[in-house]
Amino acid sequence: MRPHEAFIAELNKQITNNSHQKAAQLLQHFDSRRLKALSYFQNLELAKQRAAYIRWKVTESLDKYLVDFEASVLRKGGKVVWAYDAANALQELDQIILRTKSKKIVKSKTSLASEIGLMAHLKGNKDLVVNETDVGDFLIELTKESPFHPVLPAANLKYGEINKKLNTAIRSSLEADNQELMSDLREETRRNYLEADLGITGANFLIADAGMVAISENEGNARLCYTFAKTHVVLASIDKIIPSISDLELFFSLLSTHASGQQLSAFNTIVGPATREELDGPQEFIVILIDNGRSSVMASQDQRQALSCIGCGACHNVCPVFTASGGTALYQGAKSGPIGQVLNPLQSDLEAYKHLSNASTLCGRCTDVCPVKIDLHNHLARNRHDIVSQGLEKTGEKFGWYTWKKFMLNRKNMNRPAGIKGFTLKQFYKSEWGEQREFPKLAEKTFNQLWREAQGEV
Repeated sequence: MRPHEAFIAELNKQITNNSHQKAAQLLQHFDSRRLKALSYFQNLELAKQRAAYIRWKVTESLDKYLVDFEASVLRKGGKVVWAYDAANALQELDQIILRTKSKKIVKSKTSLASEIGLMAHLKGNKDLVVNETDVGDFLIELTKESPFHPVLPAANLKYGEINKKLNTAIRSSLEADNQELMSDLREETRRNYLEADLGITGANFLIADAGMVAISENEGNARLCYTFAKTHVVLASIDKIIPSISDLELFFSLLSTHASGQQLSAFNTIVGPATREELDGPQEFIVILIDNGRSSVMASQDQRQALSCIGCGACHNVCPVFTASGGTALYQGAKSGPIGQVLNPLQSDLEAYKHLSNASTLCGRCTDVCPVKIDLHNHLARNRHDIVSQGLEKTGEKFGWYTWKKFMLNRKNMNRPAGIKGFTLKQFYKSEWGEQREFPKLAEKTFNQLWREAQGEV
């Protein structure tokens, strides 16, 4: 099945999914929390401008900051491994596991894991015991679903279904409430931290001048993943860089406010290679820097700004397309929502995934809420422009727009009876309109006809 066909199939499935509609209500709740939390900032616009400038500065000189980060990590005794795609990253991780003779692995939340297929790869090695410690990702793995949202990966799962799965997996009670389920999950994962040889975490930010990694979370599982393990492996994409540790105050607050409506997340950790004075913690600190198509995005002079994303998910919560039909599976790439519609075609194949950039109302709400002022809706328009300028649109689409232009420029055609015009539009666009939407009914008279009648010129 081609990417466009898979997109349509998943779209029709999600639109009629009741649990998805309930998840959409949860997104509205989180957006309401974001709106309330904006009052925490004395000058929100100034904070967003500062953040946007810092991220722009990094994107424009990304090679320099990546080299600075690597040098800072190496000076402190850590290691940096470069991976150009998902397969290369998994290969490098396998080498680390083999070299360190690790048998038990714990992993915390990281969006890169699903992007590169981490858990499926590790589970394929029968010699390893791999444990997911993030609640949302644990439930996703248990139900064999794809993440729904960057911050709320399991928001679309049904409570009854979760209960049954947990009853089988960790023997929790079928009558357990939320607190009991969380307690059972904590009990299940706690021993895994103590026995782990290797801990895998993501990174919210990579600090270039300090050679350290910043992690923001609400569960505390990320810091436990590396506290007892002998080896700490950080999976991070090359666009996570910020220049200085002094920038964290700004980015931590913007991230938590826009992601969950908090002043700060419950746990904000800055971690790096162990110093000589530290007697506990991991003996080895390794960062795997993953490109996986981001260099291709850098080649786009305008759209490269999208790499400034800090992963708060605020654009998802207000996007009419995502709230009606969302989920990572729909967007067929590294990211979902409006940011995914911009980046995924550029990261992989603009021609194969051009439908993602077309599946938008261009309402601009995503741009309005972005904490780093990414011009998302205009980047979608720029993707569309690139598709046309590179001759990637379908022949049928070209013919359709050519016909539409001819029709619209002919007053006689415009003033034809509504029934004829409606029939013509249905023939042209019925395959693209979708089965779930009712085709719009055209007015009996055009504005031109009504104006002429009002002026007595008929």
